[in-house]
Amino acid sequence: MNVTAAIPVTETTQVAEGRRLAQWLSARLGFSEERGGQAALVATELGTNLAKHARGGELLIRPLTAPDGEASGVEVLALDKGPGMPEAAARRDGYSTAGTLGHGLGAIDRQSDHLDLYTHPTGTVIAAQIWRERPAPNAPRTRFDIGAVHVSKTGEDVCGDDWSWRQRDGRLALIVADGLGHGPQAHDASAAATRVFAAEHELSPARVIGDVHAALRPTRGAAVAMLAIDVDRRTGAFAGLGNITGMVLLPAGGRHNLVSHNGTAGHSAARIQEFNYPVPPQAIIVMFSDGLSTHWDLSPYPGLTQRSPSLLAGVLYRDFSRRRDDVTVVVARERSPVTEKL
Repeated sequence: MNVTAAIPVTETTQVAEGRRLAQWLSARLGFSEERGGQAALVATELGTNLAKHARGGELLIRPLTAPDGEASGVEVLALDKGPGMPEAAARRDGYSTAGTLGHGLGAIDRQSDHLDLYTHPTGTVIAAQIWRERPAPNAPRTRFDIGAVHVSKTGEDVCGDDWSWRQRDGRLALIVADGLGHGPQAHDASAAATRVFAAEHELSPARVIGDVHAALRPTRGAAVAMLAIDVDRRTGAFAGLGNITGMVLLPAGGRHNLVSHNGTAGHSAARIQEFNYPVPPQAIIVMFSDGLSTHWDLSPYPGLTQRSPSLLAGVLYRDFSRRRDDVTVVVARERSPVTEKL
């Protein structure tokens, strides 16, 4: 099954596709029957909500990875374009905007390990996460929270983009790759880039991008960029080839646009250069492929930057994706000290 496909949900008959994908993915990731059933129920409830309440909606289902790179969770993201809802009431059983009993979001909350939603007159985004093993109540959390949308072009069986991340105390590394074109050959190129990253993520971005360039020579090539954040120094080192866009959104407003050089990893790289940028506490990192427009502004979305990165990535995809290309959006935000624990 294509785990990078966006599943449109405009009627109840389309809900089953999301349920089947959640079941299939959780089985692939070694979920127990009970945990897999929870993932399927979450997808069913979110899909049903879209069909009943939304003016056009989509389900996105993706694997979640731990800091060591192991895929061990499932995220279900529900996106719609209106009309929004009162958030506090939406979480309460019995609330409904369509004359139903309104138990859906309450059930989703109980079945999920983490649930977050953002509602606005432009629509609602809901992110639910279910892990293979339910996290312990006081389990430590990673320094950065990572969210993403990773969607193939309509009609393609695989996404031509790829991305990955690694995190340890004091360091976060991210990579995004966009294979030239679409489909399996583009996917092969971008996947080759993330394999190099998996082996070398502790090295400098310039070194990793240089090695990606060499590794991609047998492929059709890719645009690729890597960011490594040193938390103690409050700096981010960035290197890229081609049109992967990177931004540091500053807590006080404004942004740093991260600079890539022209080129295509595997084919042409006149220069691979690393640039350093300040990354203050609570800054938000956004990296994305060219399936997303660069002309977006979060100021019309009050409170969004305080919600989970998955919601932010979902809003960017819903409202600013070109809809004619593969698209990957990766968002990272440092957790505030009070949220370091579950």
